[in-house]
Amino acid sequence: MLLRTKRKASTFPFSKNQNQNQNQNISVSDFPFNIINQSPNSHNHRLSTLNMDTNRISRRTEILSNHLRHDPPTATTLLQHNACLCYSPPELSESNHVTFDTTEMRKLLDGHNLEDRDWLFGLMIQSRLFNRREIDGRVFVSPDYNQSMEQQREMTMKRISYLLDRGVFRGWLTGDGPREELRKLALHEVIGMYDHSLAVKLGVHIFLWGGAVKFLGTKRHHDKWLRATENYELKGCFAMSELGHGSNVRGIETITTYDPNTGQFVINTPCESAQKYWIGGAANHATHTIVFSQLNINGSNQGVHAFIAQIRDSDGNICPNIRIAECGHKIGLNGVDNGRIWFDNVRIPRENLLNSVADVSPSGEYLSAIKNADQRFGAFLAPLTSGRVTIAVSSVYISKISLAIAIRYALTRRAFSITPNGPEVLLLDYPSHQQRLLPLLAKIYAMSFASIELKMMYVNRTPESNKAIHIVSSAYKATFTWNNMRTLQECREACGGQGVKTENRIGQFKGEFDVHSTFEGDNNVLMQQISKALLAEYIACQTKNKPFKGLGLEHMNKPLPVIPSKLTSSTIKSSEFQIDLFHLRERDLLKRFAEEVSEHQSNGNSKEYAFILSYQLAEDLGRAFSERAILKTFIEAESALPAGSLKDVLSLLRSLYALISVDEDAAFLRYGYLSTENASAVRKEVPKLCAELRPHALALVNSFGIPDAFLSPMAYNWVESNSWSTAQH
Repeated sequence: MLLRTKRKASTFPFSKNQNQNQNQNISVSDFPFNIINQSPNSHNHRLSTLNMDTNRISRRTEILSNHLRHDPPTATTLLQHNACLCYSPPELSESNHVTFDTTEMRKLLDGHNLEDRDWLFGLMIQSRLFNRREIDGRVFVSPDYNQSMEQQREMTMKRISYLLDRGVFRGWLTGDGPREELRKLALHEVIGMYDHSLAVKLGVHIFLWGGAVKFLGTKRHHDKWLRATENYELKGCFAMSELGHGSNVRGIETITTYDPNTGQFVINTPCESAQKYWIGGAANHATHTIVFSQLNINGSNQGVHAFIAQIRDSDGNICPNIRIAECGHKIGLNGVDNGRIWFDNVRIPRENLLNSVADVSPSGEYLSAIKNADQRFGAFLAPLTSGRVTIAVSSVYISKISLAIAIRYALTRRAFSITPNGPEVLLLDYPSHQQRLLPLLAKIYAMSFASIELKMMYVNRTPESNKAIHIVSSAYKATFTWNNMRTLQECREACGGQGVKTENRIGQFKGEFDVHSTFEGDNNVLMQQISKALLAEYIACQTKNKPFKGLGLEHMNKPLPVIPSKLTSSTIKSSEFQIDLFHLRERDLLKRFAEEVSEHQSNGNSKEYAFILSYQLAEDLGRAFSERAILKTFIEAESALPAGSLKDVLSLLRSLYALISVDEDAAFLRYGYLSTENASAVRKEVPKLCAELRPHALALVNSFGIPDAFLSPMAYNWVESNSWSTAQH
């Protein structure tokens, strides 16, 4: 029966469209309750209407109750998977493409301490402290980023205690020799693959605080502090950066004076910009710090020196005349308690000067065997070298994780079909998707070999090699960390919405590792330092008419490489052509850079300002130096292998690394190292190489040796990990 009535929006639950008209024909069944009954025709009709309304009331009551209880609705039918969304492990379809031994490849990529790495992987995977969880029958571990900043910091300290009790840090400071150092580096790399906060917290305590005591101190400092540091009997931090000075360490404003009457140094923060800033460990946990400060002796500034100061007692109380404040919540690394420190005429014993470089006698006489102030300053920055080494290598391993996840996903996720009603295509079978991920994979292989070389340089260092280590570590730190951020972004996008989920790691890594670009030196500043060092080497060799030696610059002593006027595919893929092209770029840019700086000086500019004005060439040269060094290391690693499948696939990766580097650098066209035709020929080889590497993609990421637990659900059965059954848990 129909009823004509006026709309009462506050009474009746009509849809928006139904309410468009003031006068509507409304069925009695549209009412939620049988408050109007205009049907006198039959008793049965009235009973039917009453039952219908009663059922509707019961159903509404049930829905409201479920909402209030937050219970999920009950599925009435079993969801059926469409065939194109059925997950199939990539191993089933890709196993016939494995042509090389992935175990042997892992040995090449990790380089050292594989058993130690696997032991630590196991320790972390088996402990609930590492947020162990099971998804679709597979175990995963990663930090819980839903925790508050305070909770993350607490968990960082609990995990350190767990690792300490199991001997992970044995010999990290008290051990000597390359073998002990390589073990420390390997285990630190594994820790960083789990949690950046945990790795940085350890890095500050062991590598920076402990490294400063070891490298800048002498026996009295070693005996007192090293074992206590390794055993966590004290907690150290490293107070170098200030609010007003980060990269410009020489300009820090903290002042330390010597009082000969008491035999004490007095540390003071003279102004707000001199507060120590971003000091990891300072906000909550550190009991001691290395203070970098200008040393003032009898009114004369002797430059930056390093001192030990206690900032908290053993109960965690802040010491007198010291103020400490929080730096605040960060875009990542919230498991590290970054803090700010002010010193109000804090007195410390004379013995707390780290005196391997310079000392002060009881009477106040300044003593140093290094008379040159610049060389002294360089010596005080030595602890930063270990930081740059670990940051560079860490970036490579994080890129490995993200590529392993993204490539595994691309081998199981399908999108679009290329024929009507045809099956959807695997992401990695699209040439465009191959070119998104496989050149990045080639770069990580290249950087893996370069990182091993860097570590070997570091653990076998001598006083004579310190300069080279500083330059190479600066170049790799900048290059690897920039590449890591680009890799993370590309992998995140290549995984679509799944890449946004925190549990899948890649998106979270972006916030966690962005800081690497400015950690231990801003990348742009480091690149300019590299060019400055190369310029000094160039001028010295030209002035003294001596050959180049070291830093890989020996190619400067040879005739200028000649690039063929027309390139063939075989020439482009030859290592001889590739290294010649990189040599040509580096030596030409160095010559241009020297000439431009000289020209600016001849126009009346100081040497320093002339260098600043030439920043574009400086950046080009820094990139050329780094990429040439990486390629050289790759070629050497490849050449050391016997003929076979392992060498063959590395040859493809090496070519892809070299050619994508050429394609991405406008300098090759800008300065005429390649004609437009030859540049186009190089570019056309990139997709061909990607297609050749496509069958090896799974084996190449499996060769990283990363446990399943350190990847993410997206890398495996991403359909099941997002299923309705998992949502109910």
